[in-house]
Amino acid sequence: MVWGTAFALALLTASAATPATAAPQVGPRPPALERLFDNTAVSDDARPAGADFDGAGRSLSAQDLTAAGWRAGRPLTVQGARLTWPRRAPGEPDNVRANGQSVRVRGHGDALAFLVAGTGGGEESGTGVVRYLDGSSSSYRLNASDWRGGPLATKAVALPHINTPGGQLAEQVRLYVVTVPLTRGRSVASVELPHNGDLHVFALSVRSDSPGWTGSWAASTSGYPAVGPWTDRTLRLVVHTSAGGPRVRIRLDNTFAARPVRIGSATVAVQASGASPRGAPVPLSFGRSARTEIPAGAQAFSDPLDFDVPADSNLLVSFQLPGTVTAAPVHSLAVQQSYVSEPGDHAGDTAPDAYTSTILNWPLLTGVDVGNEPGGRAGGPGSVVVLGDSITDGEKSTRDANRRWPDLLADRLREQSTVPRHGVLNQGISANRVVTDRYTGDGVSTDTGGVSALHRLDRDVLAQTSARTVVVFQGINDVRWGASAEQVVDGLREIAGRAHARGLRVLAATIVPCRGEARCTAAVDAERSAVNRWIRSESSGSGFDGVLDFDAALRDPADPARLLPAYDSGDHLHPGDAGLAALAESVDLRLL
Repeated sequence: MVWGTAFALALLTASAATPATAAPQVGPRPPALERLFDNTAVSDDARPAGADFDGAGRSLSAQDLTAAGWRAGRPLTVQGARLTWPRRAPGEPDNVRANGQSVRVRGHGDALAFLVAGTGGGEESGTGVVRYLDGSSSSYRLNASDWRGGPLATKAVALPHINTPGGQLAEQVRLYVVTVPLTRGRSVASVELPHNGDLHVFALSVRSDSPGWTGSWAASTSGYPAVGPWTDRTLRLVVHTSAGGPRVRIRLDNTFAARPVRIGSATVAVQASGASPRGAPVPLSFGRSARTEIPAGAQAFSDPLDFDVPADSNLLVSFQLPGTVTAAPVHSLAVQQSYVSEPGDHAGDTAPDAYTSTILNWPLLTGVDVGNEPGGRAGGPGSVVVLGDSITDGEKSTRDANRRWPDLLADRLREQSTVPRHGVLNQGISANRVVTDRYTGDGVSTDTGGVSALHRLDRDVLAQTSARTVVVFQGINDVRWGASAEQVVDGLREIAGRAHARGLRVLAATIVPCRGEARCTAAVDAERSAVNRWIRSESSGSGFDGVLDFDAALRDPADPARLLPAYDSGDHLHPGDAGLAALAESVDLRLL
């Protein structure tokens, strides 16, 4: 991979499975992963010599893990995969050094998820084998970043200390969740680990492909800024659905965090106006509890709820924060007003009176899914995921009007019957780039331009509910800030390869012009045009399944380096409402 050595990712290329008609394997039943633990990574601060993770006596702090919410035996959901932190006391074996061991794993889904880290000083990798219940198999390549020097942008959690026989060091360490593709439609029986003793596996599971659910709304975490501070406040967030259905669940993400966040209660309602619901908000639960705590770097899905979600409607998702929250993962550019209450649990309020403050971002909430009737057909229409920057995020669109171009694309899908009426998930982040992080991925941030598209692809596209097609519409921020066309092309090529390895259809959108904006020089336009030539060229080997020519849709025929004046918001970089409508109208729905 072009960028694979820069971060913890699986090399998402799986070999073709052996024929499904092969006879199932007969032999000893492989053990569960914990039966194979042969290395101790975690020590108590009072006994720092009680573990040796890396062969040099260094280890993770049990107290740091507990402070992050990663308690022994605790289930963690990361990137849609449910993993369990080893149920071991400090000083006991809690991970396995990969050496070709066969591990019992059961499940049916789209990916394997590994909780891993490397200890060799760089990225560790190796090839393993997945064996299915029908006797077939597929190979995978697992890459794991180093626990001390790996990238923060793709970590699951970072901890502030290292324990050593001589005492504790103030040095940050990381753990990673890495996913690799499975052959769809087959049930996993066992997994053979790679041969690489510097690659440590703490947990392993199959990520379910969420049958019966369709993503209706989503937002990417763009940073971890200071908020409030909020103490015992309730947030009432306004989000706009694409697809509808008779069941609902929400997703809360504690992305980039160092500490857990507590949710006191949560509800959902259809918006009447402002903070007023159309009817009484309906309580949501998490594991049959009204409350939940989300560990650092993890996420929480609410339990399925029978609730009629109308398509093309605004929902009010309310949740109480009973503790004090001074910083939070947010999507910074909501182009939508939401509400913060006075102290107290107001998630169930039918009147808006307690909601006396407003915000223009979406903290913690990253997804709303709609489901089919229980017992109904397994699959819904699936979702189109749009991976983009500020133009996709809705910069310069009318606030509270849902005129982002993905919203308008969802309107077109609902009004036709030629292709499935997909949900549309907007994963645009204002200021985001393909190949460079604006936010490092760790700590309280002042920049909310997000980690790069390459670094967020697993979380914001591959792990999204019912993703079928991804539209990639990025690159202008890269070339405006000095990246070459070649660098952008390499990044787009990698995105296509990784998405294809998961069975997604991949469409590329050409980059729209921006002459007149301060950074859009003639040299920048030359790089933009070079990227567009590559996207359009059938002989480029780009690997895309189709092209959306947004450049052609918005450019001024008399000056192709500029936006058509009727489509220009006035800053010469972002289309206004008319331009965003033109983008949505230009999409050939059959390509989806």
